[in-house]
Amino acid sequence: MLLVCDIGNTNITLGVYDREDLVFTARIVTEKNKTEDQYAVEIKGIFLFNGCQDIDSAIISSVVPSAQSAICKAIERLFKIEPLVLGPGVKTGLNIKIDNPAQLGADLVAGAVGAISKYPTPCIIIDMGTATTISVVNKECSFVGGAIMAGVNLMLESLSSKTAQLPQIDIGTPKSVIGSNTVDSMKSGVVFGTAAMLDGMIERIQNTLCEKATVVATGGLACNIIKHCKNDIVYDQKLLLDGLRIIHEKNVDSSAR
Repeated sequence: MLLVCDIGNTNITLGVYDREDLVFTARIVTEKNKTEDQYAVEIKGIFLFNGCQDIDSAIISSVVPSAQSAICKAIERLFKIEPLVLGPGVKTGLNIKIDNPAQLGADLVAGAVGAISKYPTPCIIIDMGTATTISVVNKECSFVGGAIMAGVNLMLESLSSKTAQLPQIDIGTPKSVIGSNTVDSMKSGVVFGTAAMLDGMIERIQNTLCEKATVVATGGLACNIIKHCKNDIVYDQKLLLDGLRIIHEKNVDSSAR
Protein backbone atom coordinates (compact mmCIF):
# COMPACT_ATOMS: atom_id res chain seq x y z
CA MET A 1 0.00 0.00 0.00
CA LEU A 2 1.03 3.60 -0.61
CA LEU A 3 1.47 6.26 2.06
CA VAL A 4 0.96 9.82 0.85
CA CYS A 5 1.94 12.71 3.08
CA ASP A 6 1.21 16.42 2.57
CA ILE A 7 3.20 18.58 5.00
CA GLY A 8 1.57 21.98 5.44
CA ASN A 9 2.43 24.88 7.71
CA THR A 10 -0.29 23.97 10.22
CA ASN A 11 -1.11 20.29 9.68
CA ILE A 12 0.40 17.17 8.16
CA THR A 13 -2.16 15.11 6.26
CA LEU A 14 -1.52 11.39 5.88
CA GLY A 15 -3.38 9.10 3.51
CA VAL A 16 -3.05 5.40 2.73
CA TYR A 17 -4.04 4.03 -0.66
CA ASP A 18 -4.68 0.47 -1.72
CA ARG A 19 -4.25 1.03 -5.45
CA GLU A 20 -6.80 3.82 -6.16
CA ASP A 21 -8.85 3.31 -3.00
CA LEU A 22 -8.18 5.68 -0.11
CA VAL A 23 -8.15 3.43 2.96
CA PHE A 24 -7.91 6.13 5.63
CA THR A 25 -6.68 9.67 6.28
CA ALA A 26 -5.32 11.31 9.41
CA ARG A 27 -3.87 14.63 10.50
CA ILE A 28 -1.13 15.58 12.91
CA VAL A 29 0.07 19.02 13.90
CA THR A 30 3.11 20.39 12.08
CA GLU A 31 5.84 21.35 14.55
CA LYS A 32 9.08 22.57 13.01
CA ASN A 33 11.21 21.55 16.00
CA LYS A 34 9.71 18.09 16.50
CA THR A 35 12.23 15.27 16.11
CA GLU A 36 11.99 12.25 13.81
CA ASP A 37 11.43 10.08 16.91
CA GLN A 38 8.44 12.17 17.96
CA TYR A 39 6.92 12.04 14.48
CA ALA A 40 7.60 8.31 14.29
CA VAL A 41 5.71 7.71 17.54
CA GLU A 42 2.73 9.72 16.30
CA ILE A 43 2.64 8.04 12.90
CA LYS A 44 3.02 4.56 14.41
CA GLY A 45 0.13 5.27 16.77
CA ILE A 46 -2.08 6.36 13.86
CA PHE A 47 -1.30 3.21 11.90
CA LEU A 48 -1.88 0.96 14.90
CA PHE A 49 -5.21 2.68 15.56
CA ASN A 50 -6.27 2.09 11.95
CA GLY A 51 -4.97 -1.48 11.90
CA CYS A 52 -2.62 -0.86 9.01
CA GLN A 53 1.12 -1.55 8.79
CA ASP A 54 1.57 -2.93 5.24
CA ILE A 55 3.22 0.09 3.59
CA ASP A 56 5.60 -0.60 0.70
CA SER A 57 5.98 2.90 -0.81
CA ALA A 58 5.52 6.55 0.12
CA ILE A 59 5.46 10.03 -1.41
CA ILE A 60 5.75 13.38 0.35
CA SER A 61 4.93 16.96 -0.59
CA SER A 62 6.09 19.65 1.78
CA VAL A 63 6.24 23.41 2.29
CA VAL A 64 8.12 23.01 5.61
CA PRO A 65 11.71 21.83 5.00
CA SER A 66 12.54 21.08 8.65
CA ALA A 67 9.44 18.95 9.12
CA GLN A 68 10.05 17.26 5.76
CA SER A 69 13.43 15.98 6.88
CA ALA A 70 12.08 14.61 10.16
CA ILE A 71 9.06 12.97 8.48
CA CYS A 72 11.25 11.33 5.82
CA LYS A 73 13.49 9.81 8.48
CA ALA A 74 10.49 8.70 10.55
CA ILE A 75 8.95 6.92 7.54
CA GLU A 76 12.28 5.27 6.70
CA ARG A 77 12.58 3.94 10.25
CA LEU A 78 8.98 2.77 10.53
CA PHE A 79 8.50 1.13 7.12
CA LYS A 80 12.08 0.54 5.87
CA ILE A 81 11.39 2.47 2.67
CA GLU A 82 12.73 5.70 1.17
CA PRO A 83 9.88 8.14 0.41
CA LEU A 84 9.68 9.91 -2.92
CA VAL A 85 9.82 13.66 -2.22
CA LEU A 86 7.95 15.84 -4.69
CA GLY A 87 10.39 18.34 -6.11
CA PRO A 88 12.73 18.98 -9.07
CA GLY A 89 13.38 15.83 -11.09
CA VAL A 90 10.12 14.13 -10.12
CA LYS A 91 7.84 13.38 -13.07
CA THR A 92 4.44 15.06 -12.63
CA GLY A 93 3.13 15.40 -16.18
CA LEU A 94 2.24 19.02 -15.36
CA ASN A 95 3.26 21.72 -17.83
CA ILE A 96 4.19 24.67 -15.59
CA LYS A 97 4.05 28.01 -17.41
CA ILE A 98 5.10 30.53 -14.77
CA ASP A 99 8.16 32.78 -14.61
CA ASN A 100 10.17 30.33 -12.49
CA PRO A 101 8.66 26.83 -12.39
CA ALA A 102 11.05 25.83 -9.58
CA GLN A 103 9.27 28.28 -7.27
CA LEU A 104 5.93 26.47 -7.51
CA GLY A 105 5.07 24.85 -4.19
CA ALA A 106 4.82 21.07 -4.07
CA ASP A 107 1.30 21.31 -2.63
CA LEU A 108 0.15 23.41 -5.61
CA VAL A 109 1.68 20.91 -8.03
CA ALA A 110 -0.11 18.01 -6.33
CA GLY A 111 -3.41 19.90 -6.29
CA ALA A 112 -3.15 20.77 -9.98
CA VAL A 113 -2.29 17.20 -10.97
CA GLY A 114 -5.24 15.93 -8.94
CA ALA A 115 -7.61 18.48 -10.49
CA ILE A 116 -6.55 17.76 -14.07
CA SER A 117 -7.15 14.04 -13.55
CA LYS A 118 -10.64 14.51 -12.08
CA TYR A 119 -12.24 17.65 -13.54
CA PRO A 120 -12.73 19.45 -16.87
CA THR A 121 -10.29 22.22 -17.71
CA PRO A 122 -9.83 25.14 -17.47
CA CYS A 123 -9.82 24.76 -13.73
CA ILE A 124 -9.50 27.09 -10.75
CA ILE A 125 -8.17 25.33 -7.65
CA ILE A 126 -8.69 26.94 -4.24
CA ASP A 127 -6.69 25.52 -1.34
CA MET A 128 -7.71 26.96 2.03
CA GLY A 129 -5.07 26.23 4.62
CA THR A 130 -2.72 28.51 6.55
CA ALA A 131 -2.69 30.59 3.38
CA THR A 132 -5.48 30.62 0.83
CA THR A 133 -4.03 29.86 -2.58
CA ILE A 134 -5.68 29.96 -5.98
CA SER A 135 -4.13 27.97 -8.84
CA VAL A 136 -5.19 28.29 -12.47
CA VAL A 137 -4.91 25.50 -15.03
CA ASN A 138 -5.86 26.49 -18.58
CA LYS A 139 -7.80 24.51 -21.17
CA GLU A 140 -4.56 22.91 -22.40
CA CYS A 141 -3.90 21.57 -18.87
CA SER A 142 -0.99 23.94 -18.26
CA PHE A 143 -0.43 25.60 -14.88
CA VAL A 144 -0.43 29.30 -15.76
CA GLY A 145 -0.31 31.00 -12.34
CA GLY A 146 -2.51 31.98 -9.45
CA ALA A 147 -2.89 34.10 -6.34
CA ILE A 148 -1.87 33.87 -2.67
CA MET A 149 -3.67 35.55 0.21
CA ALA A 150 -3.90 35.26 3.98
CA GLY A 151 -5.81 32.24 5.22
CA VAL A 152 -8.90 32.44 7.40
CA ASN A 153 -7.11 31.55 10.63
CA LEU A 154 -4.30 34.00 9.88
CA MET A 155 -6.90 36.75 9.51
CA LEU A 156 -8.53 35.81 12.81
CA GLU A 157 -5.18 35.64 14.60
CA SER A 158 -4.13 38.99 13.17
CA LEU A 159 -7.39 40.65 14.25
CA SER A 160 -7.07 39.45 17.84
CA SER A 161 -3.30 39.87 18.25
CA LYS A 162 -2.86 43.22 16.50
CA THR A 163 -5.81 45.03 18.06
CA ALA A 164 -6.47 45.97 21.68
CA GLN A 165 -10.14 45.08 21.99
CA LEU A 166 -10.96 42.34 19.49
CA PRO A 167 -11.17 38.85 21.05
CA GLN A 168 -10.05 35.48 19.78
CA ILE A 169 -12.98 33.67 18.18
CA ASP A 170 -13.71 30.37 16.47
CA ILE A 171 -14.85 30.39 12.87
CA GLY A 172 -18.55 29.77 12.50
CA THR A 173 -21.49 30.77 10.35
CA PRO A 174 -22.46 34.38 11.12
CA LYS A 175 -26.07 35.12 12.04
CA SER A 176 -26.17 37.95 9.52
CA VAL A 177 -23.87 39.82 7.20
CA ILE A 178 -24.59 42.81 9.46
CA GLY A 179 -23.14 41.82 12.82
CA SER A 180 -24.94 43.14 15.89
CA ASN A 181 -22.00 42.56 18.23
CA THR A 182 -18.22 42.33 18.04
CA VAL A 183 -17.98 38.55 17.65
CA ASP A 184 -20.69 38.35 14.97
CA SER A 185 -19.14 41.30 13.15
CA MET A 186 -15.77 39.54 13.10
CA LYS A 187 -17.38 36.32 11.85
CA SER A 188 -19.20 38.22 9.14
CA GLY A 189 -16.03 39.91 7.98
CA VAL A 190 -13.99 36.72 7.92
CA VAL A 191 -16.59 34.27 6.56
CA PHE A 192 -18.70 36.41 4.24
CA GLY A 193 -15.73 38.60 3.39
CA THR A 194 -13.63 35.59 2.35
CA ALA A 195 -16.54 34.14 0.35
CA ALA A 196 -17.01 37.48 -1.45
CA MET A 197 -13.26 37.68 -2.12
CA LEU A 198 -13.29 34.20 -3.66
CA ASP A 199 -16.30 35.07 -5.81
CA GLY A 200 -14.54 38.21 -7.00
CA MET A 201 -11.32 36.38 -7.77
CA ILE A 202 -13.16 33.63 -9.65
CA GLU A 203 -14.94 36.23 -11.77
CA ARG A 204 -11.71 38.10 -12.55
CA ILE A 205 -9.84 34.89 -13.42
CA GLN A 206 -12.62 33.68 -15.72
CA ASN A 207 -12.70 37.07 -17.41
CA THR A 208 -8.95 36.79 -17.98
CA LEU A 209 -9.31 33.26 -19.36
CA CYS A 210 -12.27 34.44 -21.49
CA GLU A 211 -14.19 31.29 -20.57
CA LYS A 212 -15.94 29.60 -17.68
CA ALA A 213 -13.79 27.33 -15.53
CA THR A 214 -14.41 24.41 -13.20
CA VAL A 215 -13.85 25.62 -9.64
CA VAL A 216 -12.56 23.13 -7.06
CA ALA A 217 -11.83 23.84 -3.41
CA THR A 218 -9.85 21.81 -0.90
CA GLY A 219 -8.29 22.34 2.51
CA GLY A 220 -9.56 22.11 6.05
CA LEU A 221 -11.48 25.41 6.07
CA ALA A 222 -12.94 25.33 2.57
CA CYS A 223 -16.23 23.65 3.46
CA ASN A 224 -16.99 26.43 5.97
CA ILE A 225 -16.53 29.17 3.37
CA ILE A 226 -17.57 27.97 -0.08
CA LYS A 227 -21.18 27.30 0.96
CA HIS A 228 -21.51 31.09 1.20
CA CYS A 229 -20.07 31.69 -2.29
CA LYS A 230 -22.30 32.54 -5.23
CA ASN A 231 -20.24 30.47 -7.66
CA ASP A 232 -20.61 26.72 -8.04
CA ILE A 233 -17.59 25.25 -6.27
CA VAL A 234 -16.82 21.54 -5.94
CA TYR A 235 -15.40 20.56 -2.55
CA ASP A 236 -12.76 17.82 -2.83
CA GLN A 237 -11.19 16.97 0.51
CA LYS A 238 -8.66 14.51 -0.93
CA LEU A 239 -7.59 16.46 -4.00
CA LEU A 240 -3.93 16.81 -2.99
CA LEU A 241 -3.72 13.22 -1.78
CA ASP A 242 -5.10 11.97 -5.11
CA GLY A 243 -2.58 14.18 -6.90
CA LEU A 244 0.28 12.69 -4.90
CA ARG A 245 -0.93 9.16 -5.67
CA ILE A 246 -1.01 9.94 -9.40
CA ILE A 247 2.47 11.49 -9.32
CA HIS A 248 3.79 8.44 -7.48
CA GLU A 249 2.29 6.17 -10.16
CA LYS A 250 3.96 8.20 -12.92
CA ASN A 251 7.36 7.80 -11.28
CA VAL A 252 6.96 4.13 -10.43
CA ASP A 253 5.84 3.38 -13.99
CA SER A 254 8.70 5.36 -15.52
CA SER A 255 11.31 3.74 -13.28
CA ALA A 256 10.01 0.29 -14.19
CA ARG A 257 10.58 0.81 -17.92
